[in-house]
Amino acid sequence: MSNQVWLSKLQQHRAIAVIRASKKALGEQMALAVASGGMEIIEITWNSDRAAELISQLRTQLPHCLIGTGTLFNVQELERAIAAGCQFLFTPHTDVQMIQAAVAQNIPIIPGALTPTEIVTAWTQGASCVKVFPVQSVGGTSYIKSLQAPLGHIPLIPTGGVTLENAKEFLQVGAVAVGLSSELFPQNLIKQGDWTAIAQKAKNLHQQLH
Repeated sequence: MSNQVWLSKLQQHRAIAVIRASKKALGEQMALAVASGGMEIIEITWNSDRAAELISQLRTQLPHCLIGTGTLFNVQELERAIAAGCQFLFTPHTDVQMIQAAVAQNIPIIPGALTPTEIVTAWTQGASCVKVFPVQSVGGTSYIKSLQAPLGHIPLIPTGGVTLENAKEFLQVGAVAVGLSSELFPQNLIKQGDWTAIAQKAKNLHQQLH
């Protein structure tokens, strides 16, 4: 998938559901719930239970969604993720070798970065966007806003502190999209298996951002 296709999907949907599941069946339910709420960009973290299996299964079950992964730490994991059918790749850090490996296979990669130097390094090496993480620790929306003047040409995806309440504000100050995890999947709803409530959260978020 080209970066253009990835960016247009991001601009259309503006939010990524990040799923970290201790059991594969749970991860599947979480993905189906947010998809039924209208979210079409779903990240299954690589440290989820049987992540590769779950990703290839969701590619079949949710053909209208983009299914990718995150929390990739090295080129070996990245290669396995691509083999599993991942359509995009997130990393918590900026690793030049990993960026180059993804670019060589035409898979959008979104490395994690925090400082302007890291963000620019990731971008110049070929990242399709840059994940600003953990954004809340450095000022949240005000940090994204302050990066716009020098780095406005780089599409930024803040994660780590994005809530259902502040997601729209991140977009208003210049983020291309946001990533949400625990906010979409509160532990009490997961324990209860209340997938309708989770679908509703996804739907509310989707409506709020459009």
